[in-house]
Amino acid sequence: MKFLVGYNGSAESIAAIKLAGRLAKPLGGSVSVVTSMEGGSRERPEDIAEAEENLREAQQIMKADGVDCEVFQSARGLSPGEDLINIAKENDVDMIVVGIEKRSKTQKILLGSTAQFIILKAPCPVLTVK
Repeated sequence: MKFLVGYNGSAESIAAIKLAGRLAKPLGGSVSVVTSMEGGSRERPEDIAEAEENLREAQQIMKADGVDCEVFQSARGLSPGEDLINIAKENDVDMIVVGIEKRSKTQKILLGSTAQFIILKAPCPVLTVK
């Protein structure tokens, strides 16, 4: 079983990778952890370095839990939600795991929700965690 996790270093995304690992391990599944860089080729070097550090952290968390995982950055210039959906389709992912950040109703209306977008557009089941 293939799991895909969107990761940005937040507490919610840490909870998501830990949950994906707990699910994948007994099933003999694999976990791919991705950081989506929305700016594409216009990303600043310091943002890329921060994303790389976050992914190293994710890999260490997964290794400590005894789960092998693949980590990568995606810089296609898409929103994180669109990017995760495309990656899931391209890699025949069985489940997407995403962390949900608490937002006010106004923030959700004005900014939208990456998790909501993923839930509505995903080609596979989506598991959310707070």
